[in-house]
Amino acid sequence: MRFRALCARFAATFGALAVAGAPAAPAGALVLAAASIWSPPAAAQAAPVQASASGEVVRVNATDGKIAIRHGAIGKLDLPAMTLVYHTDPVLLAGIAVGDKVSFTAERTGGQYRIVELKKN
Repeated sequence: MRFRALCARFAATFGALAVAGAPAAPAGALVLAAASIWSPPAAAQAAPVQASASGEVVRVNATDGKIAIRHGAIGKLDLPAMTLVYHTDPVLLAGIAVGDKVSFTAERTGGQYRIVELKKN
């Protein structure tokens, strides 16, 4: 395969190649990609993980689709007991206020946490 075609294939698969002034790709990355030995990090490939939990609402920002919930440990998401700000669909925040006890299903995708289901207890 010609070098330009190989570069185009790499860029299409793994994103744009480094441009002037930008950090270069790690040495050998192009060769490893061409040989199908290298793949993106496991976190980038991981499927979403979901878990159900309950807690108390600490803050709500329906405009931005954010809610802070104080909850116990959520083992499946590798979260200790804490207060965490989650992103969610603003529609789910209708009728939710600070101090409400809620049950929710949270999802972790690529290190980001999002609430996919939310109901007041």
